[in-house]
Amino acid sequence: MSLDLPSPIAAYVAANAQLDVDAMLKPFAADAVVTDNGAVLRGHAELRSLFEHEVVPVKAIFMPDTARYEGGQVVVEGPAHGDFPGSPIRFTYRFTLENGGIKALEITV
Repeated sequence: MSLDLPSPIAAYVAANAQLDVDAMLKPFAADAVVTDNGAVLRGHAELRSLFEHEVVPVKAIFMPDTARYEGGQVVVEGPAHGDFPGSPIRFTYRFTLENGGIKALEITV
């Protein structure tokens, strides 16, 4: 099933599927804020650290299967597969887009 995702989100998902950290960062605004498992990360340096230390080592790949618009956000849901306990785990990603990029992302289970 192919989803019609806004281009910054599609770019992030495609880069994540390749575990390409530089490409994963590219769609995010320089001052983007990501909330993941209660941790708040700000800017590319902190996001790079998240991707390099939490995503790539366990090969965590998000495979969205639904998307909808809700309250000004794009809500994307699907499983993440990888080498981590409980894999696959279903996640909800709430993206806030601004000026053609990802301004904010909240990740919840």
